[in-house]
Amino acid sequence: MVTELAASRPPSTRTLKQRSWAHIEPYIYLVPALAFVGVFLLYPAVYTFYISLTKWDGLTPPVFIGLQNYIQLVKTPIFRTSFGNSVIWVVATLALPVGLGLLLAVLINRIPLQGFFKAIFYLPYAISATSVAVIWAFILANGGIVNAGLRQVGLDSVARSWLISPPWNTVAMIIAYTWLSTGTNMILFLVGLQNIPTDPVEAAKIDGASGWQAFWKVVFPLLKPITTVVVTIAVINGFKVFDLIWVMTQGGPYRSSETLAVTMYRESFVSYRLGYGAAIANVLSLIVIVFSVFYLRSIFRREE
Repeated sequence: MVTELAASRPPSTRTLKQRSWAHIEPYIYLVPALAFVGVFLLYPAVYTFYISLTKWDGLTPPVFIGLQNYIQLVKTPIFRTSFGNSVIWVVATLALPVGLGLLLAVLINRIPLQGFFKAIFYLPYAISATSVAVIWAFILANGGIVNAGLRQVGLDSVARSWLISPPWNTVAMIIAYTWLSTGTNMILFLVGLQNIPTDPVEAAKIDGASGWQAFWKVVFPLLKPITTVVVTIAVINGFKVFDLIWVMTQGGPYRSSETLAVTMYRESFVSYRLGYGAAIANVLSLIVIVFSVFYLRSIFRREE
């Protein structure tokens, strides 16, 4: 009887408050993260899009001009050159730092002195990109090590001013970037290789597969999660590379080695065309987002 009376009583005000707080409490912990995203991600993105619709020099009030900055992008040869150079950078980044990183990871996996080789190849990444650019600028200068070595072996005709001779300036900077970033990709691939179980590989070898066949048919598919991460990061870095190019050539000569990131910086903070620079930034962001979405979706579809 007492139990029935207790059950029939309405819940107390304190109980209702506790239940309400239990429903609200999880969302309160999300407030700092949402505030961080809103202030440092969403607001700058929205503001950059607004600025891209204006003509603004950073001093006078912005003047709304609609899509004129985007129309000018399509018509400007400099933008087409920088876009082409960005594509070259992305392709080269996938072929060299990623490809060499995978090759080195396979070669030094499970060998003696692995820690030594890891340190040697990863060491360049511990140096800032600006310092790497300065080092390679000295190496590739007209009186630098490369030209001195070529002249020493009688290849004077090959020696040149590498950083002011298109398209060799872009090639030289890609080599410097490869030296900088290959070690990081190698470490990531090593993590993936060392987490692969040995049983599938041994079974493939027992079935008569060669070392290459075992790698291509068994090991490489099992590396797909790490490969997805490495490729996505490489493409994003290839599109947004700036500091190394700016220090080595500043996009020259005659803006022939500019990428989208360099063009964006030059238009915004050298020419003070902030609206035009914001339009380039939006195009660059859109390219990266579209690639990332389509690439990740294709990977997930194959897994399904």
